[in-house]
Amino acid sequence: MSSSTVITNIATLVTNDPSLGDSSPLGLVRDAAVVIEGDRVVWTGDSSKAPATDNRVDADGRAALPGFVDSHSHLVFAGDRTEEFNARMSGRGYTAGGIRTTVAATRAASDEELEANLTRYLSEALHQGTTTFETKSGYGLTVADEARALRLAAAHTDEVTYLGAHIVSPDYADDPAAYVALVTGEMLDACAPHARWIDVFCEKGAFDGDQARTILTAGKARGLHPRIHANQLSHGPGVQLAVELDAASADHCTHLTDADVDALANSRTVATLLPGAEFSTRAEWPNARRLLDAGVTVALSTDCNPGSSFTSSVPFCVALAVRDMGMTPDEAVWSATAGGAAALRRDDVGRLTPGAYADLTLLDAPSHVHLAYRPGVPLVSGVWRRGVRVV
Repeated sequence: MSSSTVITNIATLVTNDPSLGDSSPLGLVRDAAVVIEGDRVVWTGDSSKAPATDNRVDADGRAALPGFVDSHSHLVFAGDRTEEFNARMSGRGYTAGGIRTTVAATRAASDEELEANLTRYLSEALHQGTTTFETKSGYGLTVADEARALRLAAAHTDEVTYLGAHIVSPDYADDPAAYVALVTGEMLDACAPHARWIDVFCEKGAFDGDQARTILTAGKARGLHPRIHANQLSHGPGVQLAVELDAASADHCTHLTDADVDALANSRTVATLLPGAEFSTRAEWPNARRLLDAGVTVALSTDCNPGSSFTSSVPFCVALAVRDMGMTPDEAVWSATAGGAAALRRDDVGRLTPGAYADLTLLDAPSHVHLAYRPGVPLVSGVWRRGVRVV
């Protein structure tokens, strides 16, 4: 039989369930406790009312919140793009073309090198409170390299995304239509068994709306659910296409019309905002306030990748969202937990409610607000994943 553990003396507990705490979306409980049995949460409430358990952990007045759900990352790659970043910080603009540098390095790397990089970045993220993550292929752009990226990723997460349509492969620079045919044909056949999702970079310099629709529709026919890189560098058809195809998320969402915002607000598609990308490219910030006020569900994620957002820190992204995107600390924390879960269409993570996975982050601070209040400070002092303390 599995043992039970109570984490008690929690100053502020974020449950993301208003019925369990105050009436806010965070469902805050003061002087709280959480009871874990096996890999699940079985009870939350006032610390003084916690039931007896086999084990007891004293949070000593710290805050606790669900483990972060990072619903957008690109972690299977080799090399870095330090020189590109340095040039960009010296005045050069950002375009989609730099991905080719990473493609060359990734193709040249061994499976062992790629997996070592992947596990390194996952460990970084875990020590900063991330307990659920999605990651994509997209730096191989051949049948064999895309399939191996997904195979390696699937050994570490269930949330694996086929992104053969990251850019047109350099091998097909003179024949994009042939590359779309490959992505929707032989490459899809090889990759679909390893993935849950299909994604496409719908942007100038990558894939236009018609190409993106063809790719995502082919993926749906093979049982992969759509997500899409949409409206990052300029306005385009990505958001409308996401809503049309019932994509789980439209990611970036920087350049939006009122019609785009209305479409998102009247759909199940989550707007996933990636402030690390704007930080690293000095681009225009997405207007989170506009989306939230319209009733759009918003997620916050890292977009961890070697070119435009080389950070694995969700707390850093929370601080950016509060400082530069018009979010309150409560909204940013909800978006980095329950919002990320919504972007993955999950209800068993991103919340600390009976029946959910026991994925919990303990902060060396009395409130979740400190994630934005003390930017850059390593506040995560404990992490439980599936009921086991891992940090």
